[in-house]
Amino acid sequence: MAAAETFYDVIRRQGITRRSFTKFCSLTAASLGFGPKVAIAMAEALETKERVPVIWMHGLECTCCSESFIRSAHPLVKDVVLSMISLDYDDTIMAAAGHQAEAILEETKEIYKGKYILAVEGNPPLNEDGMFCIDGGRPFVEKLKWMAEDAFAIIAWGTCASWGCVQAAKPNPTQATPIDEVILDKPIIKVPGCPPIAEVMTGVVTYITTFGKLPELDRQGRPKMFYSQRIHDKCYRRSHFDAGQFVEEWDDDGARKGYCLYKMGCKGPTTYNACSTVRWNGGVSFPIQSGHGCIGCSEEAFWDNGSFYDRLANLQRFGVEANADKVGVAAAGVVGGAIAAHAAVTAVKRVTTKREKADG
Repeated sequence: MAAAETFYDVIRRQGITRRSFTKFCSLTAASLGFGPKVAIAMAEALETKERVPVIWMHGLECTCCSESFIRSAHPLVKDVVLSMISLDYDDTIMAAAGHQAEAILEETKEIYKGKYILAVEGNPPLNEDGMFCIDGGRPFVEKLKWMAEDAFAIIAWGTCASWGCVQAAKPNPTQATPIDEVILDKPIIKVPGCPPIAEVMTGVVTYITTFGKLPELDRQGRPKMFYSQRIHDKCYRRSHFDAGQFVEEWDDDGARKGYCLYKMGCKGPTTYNACSTVRWNGGVSFPIQSGHGCIGCSEEAFWDNGSFYDRLANLQRFGVEANADKVGVAAAGVVGGAIAAHAAVTAVKRVTTKREKADG
């Protein structure tokens, strides 16, 4: 295994100019939601720090996370895989196989102890001693624990690794288990989604590579930069939701006009992800824009939360159909109730004050 180089060393050898490098840092920082100061810090880090060794392992999964990752546009995945990181092991896309591939794992553990990132796609099944997923001649759960021992941090790619996904759906005969319930002594960053957005995945890798630490996480272990807002909050159909304009049936007039898909089961109001801002396929679109409601694939136990087409709850809203008189009466009722409550509190205070003065 060759000695690690910096990202800047690699791209300069490839003929990339300083100007292009600076532009790359600016665009990457912007895609992560940061300003010029972070772009400068990113450039300095990528010039001086060694590329981060990454071991990418696969448990029970369908490889959709890898398929998403290789389609990243900002930054291009070739820049991430070939320059920013040292992807030393990924049995899906690597040329090595068999004993040669296994030797890479042992060598990485020895040379980069405490420095490499363990990226995990899929989850380990625990039933029958893990025999439902065999990797390299032994249960995946054993191999996962073995590689996690000397890792700097662990990335849980997708809903499979983060929450269990369809493999852990009831009745879960294989006892498929999220990796944070198996690895308890290492920092784990969850990047849920089925699959996660490509730019979210490469953005997380870029952040760790640049700053040598995990990004700020929410209480569930997800990076706040991508999972701090609901899809509903930035959805372009939100104005129709607020106006009470909904699709009632597939391909009805409301659907043709782009009305809100809430009544068709859209889980956007309860799903935290960057779909409505980062979007997919280089920012071209996302499921709601394509005419289908969000199914909440980045949330825990989304397979067991009922039909994808069941609405979350019945909401009572004014909507555009309510006329001014109805809205006015409702508002007057609220204001009138507030005035009455205020008058009652004032009367009580006066009586209390008089009693206190009389007792004094």
